[in-house]
Amino acid sequence: MDRLWTDFVNSDYHDWRGGNRSEDRLGKSSWQQDFLNRWQLEAQVPASTEEESTMRSFRDELQSLAIRLSAGTPLTEKDQAWLNDFMRSGGVIRRLISQDQGLDVKLVPIHAHWFQVMAEVAADFALTLVEGEGKRIRCCDNPDCRWVFYDDTRSRTQKYCDDKMCGNLMKVRRFRAKRKLESSEKKNEV
Repeated sequence: MDRLWTDFVNSDYHDWRGGNRSEDRLGKSSWQQDFLNRWQLEAQVPASTEEESTMRSFRDELQSLAIRLSAGTPLTEKDQAWLNDFMRSGGVIRRLISQDQGLDVKLVPIHAHWFQVMAEVAADFALTLVEGEGKRIRCCDNPDCRWVFYDDTRSRTQKYCDDKMCGNLMKVRRFRAKRKLESSEKKNEV
């Protein structure tokens, strides 16, 4: 299941099949617009050079934090302060809205800029930690992929971002490596 923060972090694309192709989608206007539309956020597209630079830095730090948490490292006070600083930059107001089920209070962003978007990403990451467990944050076991995801399986054993893509690829790689080893052992016997 994609979350706002995983979608943002995974804008740093690496070819999961092992090719040399990688792409930083964060700087692409089309990715920025799709991201904003998908998560119903607002900001100027394309992002300014300053915003892009800050977003890259934020993304890299958030990815690093997610990987540390996935390895079992606890959230530090410094990490918490860093997240709070980003969340602080995104002001919201409460608005009473009517829905099919009745009334609800919704948090509505005050500003429509990329710093607000990063605040929402940081808040979604913080909610993941509050509602779930940091140990459920995973980095795909396919070394070529580097995709970050939240393991929402009951058994907490999900290794790959997608079993059909990375999972099958790694299964094939293990099978071929085993066959190659067996083949070389047979040659050595003769």
